[in-house]
Amino acid sequence: MTTMRRVSKTDEQRGIGLLVLGALGFSVMSVCVKLAGQELPVAMLVLARGVVTFVLSATWVLHRGIPPGGNNKKLLILRGVFGTGGLACFFYAVANLPLAEATVIHYLNPILTSVVAFLVLGEIVDRRLVVAIVASIAGTVLVTRPTLLFGARADLPTTAVLAALGGAVFSAFAYVTVRRLRLSDDPHVIVMYFPVVAVPATLPFAIAHWQSPSTRGWLLMLALGVATQASQVLFTKGLALVPAGRATTVGYVQIVFAAAWGLLVFGEVPSVLTVAGALLVVAGVLVLWRPSPGTGRA
Repeated sequence: MTTMRRVSKTDEQRGIGLLVLGALGFSVMSVCVKLAGQELPVAMLVLARGVVTFVLSATWVLHRGIPPGGNNKKLLILRGVFGTGGLACFFYAVANLPLAEATVIHYLNPILTSVVAFLVLGEIVDRRLVVAIVASIAGTVLVTRPTLLFGARADLPTTAVLAALGGAVFSAFAYVTVRRLRLSDDPHVIVMYFPVVAVPATLPFAIAHWQSPSTRGWLLMLALGVATQASQVLFTKGLALVPAGRATTVGYVQIVFAAAWGLLVFGEVPSVLTVAGALLVVAGVLVLWRPSPGTGRA
């Protein structure tokens, strides 16, 4: 087991705030993907996300004089592999499953992260985290109302379900890898290594399915890249201050933001179940807001 430096209660609260802002940014990215996906294939959106993230990350790293190669190259590349795998699996699942099912399955990753963090980093799974996970999962189910639980009549495609599960597993390992990298590398370098792996990995698929984007399509791809960059930086910095299991549970607040964007952008009026689920998600975040007395092992 690895014992890491202690994190103060104030730092953990600040970290959770950064994670909430990161979740807001990721929700904006989802809106951009939903809009851009009306005219462009998924592979192009993944590539666009990677290219914009790389340009912004590399520019910032060079401007700040941060060594771009990083200190722990093997772990940085592994983080990029996990991130690319998670993104590809999640996008495939979203393209081939109802969004509700894809979202619910993907958000199994906080539970998986807690298990991986316990095994790899020695993080403690306390009662507060268990309560937050249960509340967040319950809220997510109420908000998304998956047909699998609320009366599905057709079987879900096995490959897509496995992809969604694979995305949750990849994400869990990516989060834990970021937690370990906080000891050796700058957050911006950690973020930059995602596109270092993702761009060459997705380029062949994007070329094979290439479609000429409209002006709107170009702008949406740029926007999703910028939103992703900001979110990844915020989330990476937040993960450096909050234990991985607790940090990824905070990500459930993205469901609340998604419901809000659904109303504002797509005219989707939240139901009573959506409101109830959103309240449960917020409750889960608030349970974690006050750090536990044992905070310090991460």
